[in-house]
Amino acid sequence: MLYIIFLTARCNLACKYCGGSIDETVMPPEPTYSIQQLRSFIESDPNPSIAFYGGEPLLRVDLMEKIMDSINAEHYILQTNGLLLDRVKPEYLQRLSTILVSIDGVKEVTNFYKGQVYDRIMKNVHAIRKYCRELIARMVACEKTDIFRDVTHLLNHFDYVHWQLNAVWSPPKLWSDFSAWVKSYNSGISKLASFWLKRMENGFIEGIVPFLGVLKAMLFEPNTSPPCGAGVNSFAITTDGRVVACPICAEFEWNVLGTIEDCPLSLPKVEIEEPCKSCEYSHICGGRCLFFNRERLWGNEGFELVCSTAKHLINEIARLKPKIQELARDGIISKEELYYPKYNNTTEIIP
Repeated sequence: MLYIIFLTARCNLACKYCGGSIDETVMPPEPTYSIQQLRSFIESDPNPSIAFYGGEPLLRVDLMEKIMDSINAEHYILQTNGLLLDRVKPEYLQRLSTILVSIDGVKEVTNFYKGQVYDRIMKNVHAIRKYCRELIARMVACEKTDIFRDVTHLLNHFDYVHWQLNAVWSPPKLWSDFSAWVKSYNSGISKLASFWLKRMENGFIEGIVPFLGVLKAMLFEPNTSPPCGAGVNSFAITTDGRVVACPICAEFEWNVLGTIEDCPLSLPKVEIEEPCKSCEYSHICGGRCLFFNRERLWGNEGFELVCSTAKHLINEIARLKPKIQELARDGIISKEELYYPKYNNTTEIIP
């Protein structure tokens, strides 16, 4: 299973869609449990993976190194805003199976939402590139996002690009017209899908995570729950030692499953509810997002709009599927390379 560890609740940025550090009413700024307690909890699982999370986890690079030296894991994963990547020693960079860097696309878009950080992030990304096993750009898609422009830009600098919509968990005031943006976004997804297929026809599989993840569900393994695994095979550990299904909503009672004093293999599971369970897309989408399914913060209209983006993306990949299968049969591309991700690397798949 995957264990997402909050190394700190503090952050060194205050992005417009996030706001920065996690409020102390949700969890303390720093871990209140010992590494030995964490080790006892995780090592009850014979095949654990560990993801470092925050806040900004590299504010506690010391703690990350101690955990990596103390607790064995099949995979170590890091989600970071990239500003402190220059603090991570090469020997630890090389041990990380995946590094996800928060960056929102071209310079103007990234700087608008995150502050004047694009150049510093890219400098660090290029400096660590030679040590990375898998480097993912992790976008937040907002009103200024042009999904085709921003994804193709980042593909020039990263192995893979993933994104999440800035929807439901973000205040509606950040949008002037979400409905109109969805139309533009869906059009961009269609354009991006055509680009993806064209590159495959030339023998190259671009690392567009949502496309690959959806195709994986179509060709290899259907999703019976949200692809992120929240509450099923992925759990987050807050700084006060609570175990929650989803890391983005630690304050919700339904999300709290236990503490690190419990056995991870005995934790209760959290299931997706209707209407997602009965949806014809459920075997691909898996319900998209546990928080989105449980908390209708934008009402039913907002729920349906976000859902329509997932359905459109799935339909686009279904449109390409026969041609992609043909390319694999003809040896133009490798079918094995279409099986992605090969392990839970914290990418949620469905934006």
